[in-house]
Amino acid sequence: MASDEVALNENAPEDHQDDTASISSNGTSASTSKPDKRPSGSGHISSTGANKRIFQRELRCMMYGFGDDQNPYTESVELLEDLVTQYMVEMTTKAMEVGRQNRVQVEDIMYLVRNDSRKYVRVNDLINMNEELKRARKAFNEEKFS
Repeated sequence: MASDEVALNENAPEDHQDDTASISSNGTSASTSKPDKRPSGSGHISSTGANKRIFQRELRCMMYGFGDDQNPYTESVELLEDLVTQYMVEMTTKAMEVGRQNRVQVEDIMYLVRNDSRKYVRVNDLINMNEELKRARKAFNEEKFS
């Protein structure tokens, strides 16, 4: 019976959008269509869905700093954000598996990047800078309240 179901599904009409063409006031044709409700091909939630775009401003600045246009294409920024988010999720998941369950610590991240010298040095620099900033804030607050 499963083969019958497949045959029925193959003969079923496909869901097409109702596209109609109209002529605008200046004589050019314009296409009007219903919004596409089908999921995107990447398997991710689209930017209009539940997936918030939280790194766009920073990524635009980074892209400009690395030689892109001052206003890069939105699609490029969204693609880069998807890649960054995917990398962060993968690293966090791996870090949770390596260290204590359901807890990510800096040492876990350092363990994961230990074989990539550039990443390891960068993580180490960021940790040292964070400690230095903590000391400076503490010294400033002690001086301010003394």
